[in-house]
Amino acid sequence: MCSRGARPSTQELTLLSSKLINRLMFWLDSPPMPQRSTPAAPAAALADNARVATRSDGEASRERLLRAGLRLFAQQGFAPTSTRELAQAAGVNIAAISYYFGDKAGLYRAVFFEPLGDPAADIAAYAGADLSIGDALRGFYRAMLEPLAQGEDMRLCVKLRMREMIEPTGLWDQEIALGIRPMHEALLAVLCRHLGLAEPDDEVQRLAVCLTGLAVHLHVGRDVIDAVAPQLNRSADSAAAWADCLQRQGLAMVDHESRRRSALAAPCPVGTARAAV
Repeated sequence: MCSRGARPSTQELTLLSSKLINRLMFWLDSPPMPQRSTPAAPAAALADNARVATRSDGEASRERLLRAGLRLFAQQGFAPTSTRELAQAAGVNIAAISYYFGDKAGLYRAVFFEPLGDPAADIAAYAGADLSIGDALRGFYRAMLEPLAQGEDMRLCVKLRMREMIEPTGLWDQEIALGIRPMHEALLAVLCRHLGLAEPDDEVQRLAVCLTGLAVHLHVGRDVIDAVAPQLNRSADSAAAWADCLQRQGLAMVDHESRRRSALAAPCPVGTARAAV
């Protein structure tokens, strides 16, 4: 090797170059160093994640079909609305209708019934034997008016029912049998219990229809109310305010019927005519 400060000889440069080339060739021929990697997720965990993602996507697709179906069926009716139109509006493949609902009729049925929930839950809100008439009416009107909070969707539900009555497919009869009639009969039982009757007579039937009509008008007459008194439906707690109002009016109707019956049951003095009550 050359001393410090002296220029290397040709022989020394050749030897140095040879060593560098040998090192380079060794490095190129050597296998790559193992790299640290993140442990692979267990197969079961990957499968669970895939199922969760698929379920979430499926729920979203089903929900989009329900919303598209509600809008199109309410606007156009059942027969004129095609499956292709429904799938396009929901942004899903047309096969999704049969996958989630069986066919167009199954989607229509789900659109018709699902937004309103379970009638048994509504009945439980006011039919308890331990409830006072005031608490029963409060529960009745809150159950009847809770859908108002759904906004435009509830308007479409009302419109769909109007169309179903004009262009029947059979679902309106099912709603009467499975929802409207059981709720009416539960209200009759509440009234009979309060009035001390074993069975409802025609006047109790009329009273039940009138009490129900107070709530029904807020659904079918929503556009009229918004036109003549729009402030009544603007607040977030408007449905609760309506329920409290209808409960007070309902109590007055029930109280009047109770006093009317008491007056009819009172003995009439001899020689006097009974006044109309």
